[in-house]
Order: sequence, then C-alpha cells, then structure tokens
Amino acid sequence: MSPTPTLPTLLADLVSDALDGIGATLPEGFSPEISPASDPRFGHYQTNAALVLARSLKDNPRNIATRISDAIGVSELATLEVAGPGFLNFNLSATALGNALTALATDPRLGVALVSSPERIIIDYSSPNIAKPMHVGHIRSTIIGDSLARIARFVGHDVIADNHIGDWGTQFGMILHGWKTFLDHAALEANPIAELVRCYREVNAEVKTNPVTAETARQELVKLQAGDPENTKIWQNCVDLSRAGLQKIYDRLDIHFDTWLGESHYNDRLRPLVDDLLRKKIATRNDGAVCVFFEGIPRLEGKPALIQKSDGGFNYTTTDLATLAYRIHDQQATRIWYVVGSPQRLHFQEVFEIARRHEIEAAMCHIAFGSILQSDPENPEAPPQLMRTREGRSIGLVEVLEEAVERARSTVEEKNPDLSEDEKAAIAEAVGIGSIKYFELSHDRSTDYVFSWEGMLSQQGNTAPYLIYSYVRTRSIFRKLDQEIVPDPKNVELTAPAELALAFKLTQFGDAVAAVLVDHRPHLLSAYLYELARQFHSFFEACPVLRSEGTTRNTRLLLCDTTARVLAQGLNLLGIKVVERM
Repeated sequence: MSPTPTLPTLLADLVSDALDGIGATLPEGFSPEISPASDPRFGHYQTNAALVLARSLKDNPRNIATRISDAIGVSELATLEVAGPGFLNFNLSATALGNALTALATDPRLGVALVSSPERIIIDYSSPNIAKPMHVGHIRSTIIGDSLARIARFVGHDVIADNHIGDWGTQFGMILHGWKTFLDHAALEANPIAELVRCYREVNAEVKTNPVTAETARQELVKLQAGDPENTKIWQNCVDLSRAGLQKIYDRLDIHFDTWLGESHYNDRLRPLVDDLLRKKIATRNDGAVCVFFEGIPRLEGKPALIQKSDGGFNYTTTDLATLAYRIHDQQATRIWYVVGSPQRLHFQEVFEIARRHEIEAAMCHIAFGSILQSDPENPEAPPQLMRTREGRSIGLVEVLEEAVERARSTVEEKNPDLSEDEKAAIAEAVGIGSIKYFELSHDRSTDYVFSWEGMLSQQGNTAPYLIYSYVRTRSIFRKLDQEIVPDPKNVELTAPAELALAFKLTQFGDAVAAVLVDHRPHLLSAYLYELARQFHSFFEACPVLRSEGTTRNTRLLLCDTTARVLAQGLNLLGIKVVERM
C-alpha cells in the first residue's frame, strides 16, 4: 500500500506541473522546496522556487512566481499569493485539510513515512562504568540516545542500541584490591553498587598517600589482564552485580538495549589493531609509545593520538577503534552514532580520522550534548555550575528519579485524592519519570541547561505534565459520552478557524518526526508536541464538542481522537508514557 502523499508533496507537484506548463528549463535535479510559512498570516506553506530559479531562467523572481501562480490557476488544494520578492504563499482549503485529516485518522502510522533506504544504525549511548552508580550526568546520553533509537526504528531503520559499558581499565586494580581487603559481604548483598563504590573509595584514598597500596592495586590489575582465575572471577562478579543494578534503573526508565558489549569485549583485538596500524604506516613509534600524527589537519595538527602507551598498555582511543572495526565488520553497521558529551569532541575527531585512514567505511557521527547545571539558591546571581552534591560528588540518578516520582505523587494527592493507591502510584511514576525525560528532550542537545524541579513538574508550559494532561483531556471527552462512539473519519467538515488550525497542526506530525533525524535533535519533536497541545486547548475552548451535533460533532470528536493518538505516539517516541487520568 503506497503512503498517502503529504500536503507539501502535493503542493510541490502543483508547482512542478506549473513549471512544465510554462515551458521552464530547470536545472538538473531541481525540485520545489515547500516549507511551513514563517507566519500564519502568510498562509500555511510557502516556496522560494522562483527566487532559486531566477538565474537559470534569466527572469525577475517575482515575474516567475506570477507565471507559476497563473499556470496553477484555481486549485482545490490551496489559494496562492505572490509575496515579497517572489515567494509563493499557499493557503490550504478546508477541503484539502479535511481530506488530510481523514487520511491521518485512518493511517496507523499517523502520517510518519518509512524511509526509502533503511540502514543498520548502531547507537552508542548511556555507557556507565561498572562498580559505579549512575549519576545525573548520565541523564543526557541515556535519554537522548533512547529517543533517537525509538525514532530511527519507527521510521524503518534497523537499529542496534549498544550500552558500551566501562568494564575494563585501571580502576579495576583498585576494585580488586578493595574486594579482597575491605569488602563487607552483608553490605554487598544488600546494596552491591554502594558497597563496591565504598571499597573503591577506601583504596583510592590509600593510593594517594601509600605507594605500597598503589603498587598492590597495579599488580592486581596485571594479574587480571593476564587471566588470573581468582581475579577474573571477582571481576565477573563485579560486572554481574553492576549489570543487575543498572538493569533496575533501565527498567524503571523503560529503556532497553540490544547489546551490552563493554570495553572488555574488545580486549583481544587491541594489540592486533595497533600492529595493523603500524604495518600500514598509519601509526608510528614515538619514545616507546605508538601514536598517530595528523599533519595537515588544522583541528588536529600538533595533537598526536596515543594508541599504545610506552608500558604496552592501551587506552580509550585504542578501544574505540577496535569497537568501531567490530561494528563495521562483524555487526555490518552502515551508520554509527555516538551519543556522548561535548568534551569528547576532539577524541571522536581523532578516532574518525584514524578510521578513515584505516579505510573503515561507515557514516560515523558524534552526537554531542552540553551539561546539566544547577543554580546556587543561596547566591542566585552566581553563574550556574555543574550539578553536584555539597561534597562535590555527582548526584545519583536513582535519587533524582525517586524525588521526581515523590514530587509528582504529591501533586496527584492534591489534585485527585479520590483515586486508588495503585492509580496514584502509576500516575506518579509516569509523570515523574516522564518529566525528567521531557525536560531533557525539550532542550536543544547542544546547549547546557539549568536543572529545575519547578520548571520540570509545572502543570503549565512546555512540560511533560502539561502534555500528559492534554492527552488526558482528549480522552476524558469520550468518557463523558452516553455510549461508546468511534468517529467516522470520512464524515468530516472543517469550518471553524480553530478546527482548521488543529487539523493543520496534526498534519505536520510526520514532518516533525522526520526532522529529528536530520541533525539528531529530539527537541524538535518536543516543540511540535507542545505546539499541538496548545492548539488543542485553543480548539477545545473555542469549539464545544459534546454540545455539537451531526457532522460537526463527528468532526470535532475525530479531531480529539486524532490529537490523542498523535500525542501518545509522539510522547512514546520520546520514551514517555501517557496515563488515562491525572
């Protein structure tokens, strides 16, 4: 079944047919670009095709726009207006919007097209370290990565979500020594991550003042790397206990990974990789170490990448190169997305450049993001700082989730005390967790933002509670009906301005979803959903639904039902659950 052409596609076809009609010779590959009008006063859509074609057609762009408009003439799709230096503004007809609403209401995908050429995309995100708790700094990678995975899958890509956990490295020397020296087995059973962190901190404190402890920890790491059975068993216990703890957090966040291929998975590939880079003269030996130099590349020149230390050890660059090769050759990825903070920008530039020289064929992308900041309540004029405890430690993610749900529960108790305890708990969980996710995803990933409980959990504005409430409001209309009614999508007549405006906003859902993947920016979908919710509330206030009759009532019920479906699907693509009551 072929997808129903979108309104921009139909308008582009109109313009193309008109250009053929006036005998215009077009540049090869030219296609009219139709975009939403920058101001509703200018109509629904506009095109700058006449301005783009002015040079090749050797004519004034306004003359070209007028000739296109005359060639289109009267159209059932839209009225046209030539504006400014040569823009064509389209004002969609009520019939066109009604037909679009019918098509949307009968489409299980709600107008979101499948990609014509699906790719295998590996998305690397979250990536916590073993034997350490997840903290607030993991929010951005985890939530952005999950939303991109959901959206990429929904449009038809073959997605592998990979949690590239930090389960290897120098810290394990201290963890092994701590396990053997300080471990409290009862505490480990009660709270594995907390006990492993305590042991690590005990050793880390000693290492700073006691060279003997530092050497002991180093030797424990050497034994692990050499395959010592006892240390390997302890290491595996740490990994298993940590994964179990992490999984509880991911389950609560409704986040799922296809693979958990940590750093240890690539350990056997590191030395052969370095040997291969040396053999191909991509890397060179330098004072006992192995490096890659980047002469002639301004952003990297003078900053060689170390891929093997002088003592024979490897680092993150080596591991990431081995991981990249595995993803291309073994997992057959055509695209790899790394959802990692902006401070790692130089690291990925180095990795991608070495991969290019190594003739690794894939589209690699570092999806960078900013930091989460906090204001000082005692000094509100001070610039926001990284979010930390008073002791300077990162705030635990579990604590943030618990507080969000607790705050949401307080609001539920206040607004709807008659609900059952199970309903209150379910609503608080959905709204609390959803608020953290939406607050993250409503910000442009490339910017920093200031964490705010008030801004996150507000019932008004661009927040999860407001959007979830908007969904609840759409569904409450159907609960008030005397009998169950399924609106007829073919019995549509849009007349009121608020009906037309809501219908038009609904038709833009597919474009909003597609726009996210152009530059990996989920906030574009968040912004659309917020605009849709606002448009729905305007419609709801202006257009009585239950008091209307006949075709008008059916049309308005259809608008409510389609809005509910779009809100639920859009929020689901952001990883946020809706509830039926609040």
